[in-house]
Amino acid sequence: MDVLAIGDTTEDIFLQMHDASMQCDVDGKKCMICFDFGEKIAVEKKTVISGVGNAANHAIGIARLGHSAGIYTVVGNDHEGQEAKNILEKNGVDVSHVAIDPKHDTNLSVVLNFKTERTILVYHEPREYDLPQNISPKWLYLTSVSGSGVAKLHEQVLQLLTQSKETKLAFNPGTHQIHLGKAELLPLLKKTEILFLNREEAARVLEIETRDVSELISGFHAIGIPLVVLTDGPNGAYASDQKNIYYLPIYPGKEVERTGAGDAYGSGFIAGLLHGKTVPEAMQWGNANATSVVMYVGAREGLLTQEPLEKMIAEFASITPSIYTPDK
Repeated sequence: MDVLAIGDTTEDIFLQMHDASMQCDVDGKKCMICFDFGEKIAVEKKTVISGVGNAANHAIGIARLGHSAGIYTVVGNDHEGQEAKNILEKNGVDVSHVAIDPKHDTNLSVVLNFKTERTILVYHEPREYDLPQNISPKWLYLTSVSGSGVAKLHEQVLQLLTQSKETKLAFNPGTHQIHLGKAELLPLLKKTEILFLNREEAARVLEIETRDVSELISGFHAIGIPLVVLTDGPNGAYASDQKNIYYLPIYPGKEVERTGAGDAYGSGFIAGLLHGKTVPEAMQWGNANATSVVMYVGAREGLLTQEPLEKMIAEFASITPSIYTPDK
């Protein structure tokens, strides 16, 4: 197996909001979605997408780009859990490590889409994790998990990495993992080969108050992480291999909503490395995948196969990674 993704799986219900407004701070950096309190709010459109979540999105992205992918996740013994398993299998993902929780349902997210941005209401069921130890994929991709079982799962990941010397760790911490704090995450961070975060998350993990790209990346290299990838939404992404920090702006395209863009970038980036691409070339793979995903509602429909991905990169051949030079 090339990649085993580890993380929670959910069902997403997308509600397209029209009767709402935004209120932002003076600097425009923090905004809130607002609608009338105590009223019935009309929803323009509803879309239900099963079998998603950071790990599921990543596994399917890897599989579509021609590599063997599996997933370790826990779903409920319900229709939504079975549907998630079926969707993963139909997309070429090894589901032999999908665990069924007989006591709790499958997770649920309600995504409020307003304009091109989304606000996500997340409900995670309590989970206990039991990661198989008799496996040795090329990569583990550890991402969003929740509940009291998180610390135990992290210990199991470290144990597997100790047993399987050839397995490398890519880490994309979710909200609950980031809330554990830097000290709790440090053992995993020290084992991480590739770290994926957005700029705001990076500052929270390091427990510093800055959005400075160079400072954030230096903080993670100081921990011992060889390759750091920072995404910055519509502003593009950065990647550092300890020698250079590369920057790549996004490709142009019609943006519908951004759910799953980070997962698409991560799966494209790792698939590029598995194809023998350099870091700048892997950034282009991630960029193309993310650009495609934001053209659709949901995190899965826009995930690319190799031919259209390479076609998009060729189409935007003038947009290439450059050495990042901080603003003076």
